[in-house]
Amino acid sequence: MPFFFFCRSCQPASQHRRHGGPLKSVLFWKMPSRKYADGEVVMGRWPGSVLYYEVQVTSYDDASHLYTVKYKDGTELALKESDIRSQSSFKQRKSQSSSSSPSRRSRSRSRSRSPGRPAKGRRRSSSHSREHKDDKKKIIQETTLALPKPSENNTRRYNGEPDSTERNDTSSKLLEQQKLKPDVEMERVLDQYSLRSRREEKKKEEIYAEKKIFETIKTMEKPSSKTKELEFGGRFGTFMLIFLLPATVLYLLLMCKQDDPSLMNFPPPLPTLESLWETKVFGVFLLWFFFQALFYLLPIGKVVEGLPLSNGRKLQYRINGFYAFVLTAAAIGTLLYFQFELHYLYDHFIQFAVSAAAFSMVLSIYLYIRSLKAPEEDLAPGGNSGYLVYDFFTGHELNPRIGNFDLKYFCELRPGLIGWVVINLAMLLAEMKIHNQSMPSLSMILVNSFQLLYVVDALWNEEAVLTTMDIIHDGFGFMLAFGDLVWVPFVYSLQAFYLVGHPIAISWPVAAAITILNCIGYYIFRSANSQKNNFRRNPADPKLSYLKVIPTATGKGLLVTGWWGFVRHPNYLGDIIMALAWSLPCGFNHILPYFYVIYFICLLVHREARDEHHCKKKYGLAWERYCQRVPYRIFPYIY
Repeated sequence: MPFFFFCRSCQPASQHRRHGGPLKSVLFWKMPSRKYADGEVVMGRWPGSVLYYEVQVTSYDDASHLYTVKYKDGTELALKESDIRSQSSFKQRKSQSSSSSPSRRSRSRSRSRSPGRPAKGRRRSSSHSREHKDDKKKIIQETTLALPKPSENNTRRYNGEPDSTERNDTSSKLLEQQKLKPDVEMERVLDQYSLRSRREEKKKEEIYAEKKIFETIKTMEKPSSKTKELEFGGRFGTFMLIFLLPATVLYLLLMCKQDDPSLMNFPPPLPTLESLWETKVFGVFLLWFFFQALFYLLPIGKVVEGLPLSNGRKLQYRINGFYAFVLTAAAIGTLLYFQFELHYLYDHFIQFAVSAAAFSMVLSIYLYIRSLKAPEEDLAPGGNSGYLVYDFFTGHELNPRIGNFDLKYFCELRPGLIGWVVINLAMLLAEMKIHNQSMPSLSMILVNSFQLLYVVDALWNEEAVLTTMDIIHDGFGFMLAFGDLVWVPFVYSLQAFYLVGHPIAISWPVAAAITILNCIGYYIFRSANSQKNNFRRNPADPKLSYLKVIPTATGKGLLVTGWWGFVRHPNYLGDIIMALAWSLPCGFNHILPYFYVIYFICLLVHREARDEHHCKKKYGLAWERYCQRVPYRIFPYIY
């Protein structure tokens, strides 16, 4: 969802569940002195294996006596001094072992062939065998030349070509070599020396070793103790946003109430404090919130597991948002049948917004207080800075729960999102009553229909939200609480609220063109998200075999085909196209109905920058290759 500072369609990363960063080892001992300097290039042992790779020393921790080293793919690890060797000693040992082993092998072969043979025969057979060996070596060397070099394979793989392509290339080169030599001789050599099986077995061993390494890293990975990189302007920026965001919502609603909501009439006349609050309205809001919580607790719908957390644990979620929407629609229909005046919501719209803002503030305070007792592993990677205001805003705890009731997941799709549809319906009924219309205007029908489709899609594909940045990375604090409960229902319904006081008449051809535009945006949005979510859930799905990926050091792949080979965030592109279609029915008399489009573009550009930073840190050189392959971020040939 394109919520405040978050979006249901955001890329993960996946997170990014699963964020990059230095790995801290829990085993260390006191070292007498530092041996390697910053910037020195050495050989570092990969955790969980006996393999050494070239690394660069970046820093040294005097307290834990651990070196922070950086691999060529951008991965940073903390290693003990015993896991680091100098390049000179490493190369020397390697050369000695390689020089001694052939001689030992040759001596053992000569001894095994000498007994039980006459001297003359032995001389003849030995000279013959040497000649035969030379011929075999020559054939094997020529065959090896036909095989692809590792660098060629790596280049092809990082360009997004699948492993099957590499095997096909190898087979084709062997066939070409067979044309140059007699077929019988080639088959004899290949069978005798088992070139094919050895290469296949070696490849299987490498894949198995690589999987074991990543499994070891997963078990060693620990969440960062403190958040070092602050977003949203740091402490000062988040402090200002806590006051600026509620003021922005109030300003937008007051402007819509004016007869002429143009920028020339800024600022709108401020209402009295008494007119902004009514206890009855706050009680209705609380009833709505707990009404949705009751639907969330109903034992209907399937239970699924989320993506693994930093400690490997998976939380369970009940997927019943669509059922909650159907039950809510039945309840609203019952109220209308008994002639309940739903336009009461329109008459007290600003008071409802103030009540939601007050409730979100109280909820955020509760969330921060309870997070102070949460264990370290349950804290959000981006909301553990140690600064009260910053952690209060971004969210200190990642997944706060009361028993099995997940507060963040519940607020993400239930009270605000379903409330958005109810508000739009109330605006439609208010327009008909105020203007004495027997049916709503075509503009109001388009706005209600487009946004209803968006909400139903979100609830129908509820499971997809478990792979978004909001769930896997961002903590639950004021940012998400205010966004879910205030920003989404009271700002996203701005077009319908505007049309009540400023009706716009549009023709059927114009309505048809706007509808086509919304359908294009929705198709891009839905197909791109489905492609991403299906790949994250099951990369080995045969239905996704046509997708090409760039492998990364984490064991995951970056999609470079389909919509994700068109731009880096095709779901954002579809979201922006739909946002424009929602505003066009309001005409061009005022810029106020287009606030959502302007804000949404700024939001997604900012979010794309956040995602870019996290992915570059997590995937290293693989992300740089992906950016070269897919240069445009959101808008093709523009940005």
